[in-house]
Amino acid sequence: MSLPNPTPDSRIVVTGASSGIGEALAESFARRGHSLILVARREDRLRTLAERLAARYVVQADVEPCDLADAAQRTELIRRLGKVDISGLCLNAGFATYGSILELDADREREQVEVNVVAVHDILVGLLPALVARGSGVVLITGSTAGNQPSPNNATYAASKAFANTLSESLHGELAGSGVTCTLLAPGPVRTEFAEVSNLGAIEQHLPGFAWVSAAAAAEAAVRGATAGRRRVVPGATAKLQDFGGKYTPRTILNPILRKAYGDFR
Repeated sequence: MSLPNPTPDSRIVVTGASSGIGEALAESFARRGHSLILVARREDRLRTLAERLAARYVVQADVEPCDLADAAQRTELIRRLGKVDISGLCLNAGFATYGSILELDADREREQVEVNVVAVHDILVGLLPALVARGSGVVLITGSTAGNQPSPNNATYAASKAFANTLSESLHGELAGSGVTCTLLAPGPVRTEFAEVSNLGAIEQHLPGFAWVSAAAAAEAAVRGATAGRRRVVPGATAKLQDFGGKYTPRTILNPILRKAYGDFR
């Protein structure tokens, strides 16, 4: 089993913990008795979650407010986390933009790369050595089925998740025998605040209800997979179909379909 048993001093770090999959991951780990460090921009949401988890599961839930798009804040976060006995890293924070890259706000696109790519890499490089030194632990990286294919009108997000997917699966192989495992969570449509943060109000009108999975279901599948040391977790039938299609559908077919689909989400 890759996930160590909880101890009073050990912590699992969850980024993007204020809502959605991140909040559900925190709940799933807390249900198993693990104390947590919750990371996100919205301190009030983190404190509400921390209080709920502490009351419901009798665990410690520490709050670390941080804007992961800010390099200085990331550096300080890594410095603070370096003093903690970390048994798990859940690198989950992220958001998307939709539309032509010629029309999207350049600063927002850069912020997306900072959160989805640079922050993941910075935190991993900063904290993974200590995790390996302790000889046990899990890394869980939230990628996406979108990372399997080019996605016109969703280009920066798809590219960022291609990075997350490849990094995670590469580390799964690289860490073999170290006592630490790396698992990729590659979800498809999940009902969260992600659509709101990503300015994706039309998506609910485009996808039928059966196409979605809940954040709780995605998180529980991810935690089970990470606990078992799995390489990749793809929750839900729709995500599995996207995962397969993104890998094996010819790009000449896929590109025009996705260009129209993501263009309609603007």
